[in-house]
Amino acid sequence: MAKITFVQPDGASQTVEAREGDSIMQTALAHSIDGIFAECGGAMMCATCHCYIDDDRTGSASEGEQDMLECAEDEVRDTSRLSCQITVTEGLDGLIVHLPVPVE
Repeated sequence: MAKITFVQPDGASQTVEAREGDSIMQTALAHSIDGIFAECGGAMMCATCHCYIDDDRTGSASEGEQDMLECAEDEVRDTSRLSCQITVTEGLDGLIVHLPVPVE
């Protein structure tokens, strides 16, 4: 299993074990990670699983993912991704996922 670390906007972090084949979003939901809401359940129909990943092991966002990120309520950055679009592999062991500051 890969270990994924989720970092909250205040710097608090939680490292969890992720099952290979699950998405980062599914991993976050399975471990009750705050900040990943996944309202569409991973269908890339919302941006409520928006996160920041500064790691090229996850590849680039597809054109559809980039379009959906435009709907994100949080600040979109060059490192923005939808966590539902990243599949966990052994090669992602040690991945760090930063969560955006919630919009108030």
